[in-house]
Amino acid sequence: MSKVDLTCRIAGIEMKNPVITSSGTFGFGKDYAQFYDVDRLGAITSKGLTINEKLGNEGRRVYEVEGGLINSIGLQNPGIDTFMEKYEEYCGGINTTIIANLGGNTLEQYIEGAVRLSESDVDMIELNISCPNVKEGGMAFGIKSADAYKVVKEVKAVCKKPMIVKLSPNAEDIVDMAVTCEKAGADAISLVNTFKAMGIDIYNRKTIFKNVYAGLSGAAIKPIALRMVHEVCKNVNIPVIGMGGICTWEDAIEFIMAGAEAISVGSANFYNPCAPIEILEGIEKFMIEQNIKSLDEIRGII
Repeated sequence: MSKVDLTCRIAGIEMKNPVITSSGTFGFGKDYAQFYDVDRLGAITSKGLTINEKLGNEGRRVYEVEGGLINSIGLQNPGIDTFMEKYEEYCGGINTTIIANLGGNTLEQYIEGAVRLSESDVDMIELNISCPNVKEGGMAFGIKSADAYKVVKEVKAVCKKPMIVKLSPNAEDIVDMAVTCEKAGADAISLVNTFKAMGIDIYNRKTIFKNVYAGLSGAAIKPIALRMVHEVCKNVNIPVIGMGGICTWEDAIEFIMAGAEAISVGSANFYNPCAPIEILEGIEKFMIEQNIKSLDEIRGII
C-alpha cells in the first residue's frame, strides 16, 4: 500500500495514478508487458484508430534529431472494427484504464468512429483533432477554433464514453482552442501533440520525409509544451492531461505543478521502455520525501 495518494480523476473516471502512455508510442499495451507490469500505470492510450485500416505513410517514418524524434507514421492501425473484434488479443487482461485514440479525415469519419468505439470496452475516447480535414484541403481540425467547435460538439453528441480532446500545438491560439473545446462539450483536454517539423538530407538534396513535413516530439519540445499546458490549465475548468517531452519524473512533477491532472509519456518509451514506470516510482518517492500526501497539494501551484 502506497504511503501517498496518487489517484486522479479524468472525466469522472478515477485512475490509480497520473501516469498515462501516449497514443502511437505504446502499441495497445501488451507489447511492453515484457518489461514491467503495465497494470501499475494510470492508463494506456491506444494507437490512433480510424474507421478503416491504414497502412501508414510511404518512405521513411522516423528520423532522430537532437533532443527528439520526427515521425511521419501516417496513423498505421488495424481499423476500429478489427480493434473491437480482437480487443481481447490487444487489450484483454490489462487491468487499468484504457483510452482509445480516435482519428479521422472528415467529420463523418469522426462521428462514425465515436459511435463504434462507444460500443467497445474502452473506458474513454481521445479525439485527435490534429488529423487533416480532407474536405478543407488538408488543414487539421485543430488549427482553427471554429472548426474544432463543430467537430467536438457533433462527436460529443453521439459519444457514449467520456471524451478527451487532444490538441495540436500548431493551433492558431491554443488557449482559445481549449476553451472552445470545453464549450463544445469536451470532458477533458490533452495537450500537446507533435509540432510541425521537417528534416533535409543534404547529401541527396531532398527532404527526409516523403510528405515533407512531419511531427516533432521528445525532450526538445518540453519547455514549450509545459508553457502551453500551464496557459490552458489557467483557463479551463475541465481536467488537463499534459504531454510533450516528458522523459523523467521531474518533468512529470513540473506538468502537475503547472496544473495537469495527469501526464502522458510518449517518445521516451522508444529509448527507455521502462520510462513510465520509472516516472511513476519517481513521483511517489518525491512525494514521500517532500511529505506530500496527495498530488492535489501541488497540482496547479505555479
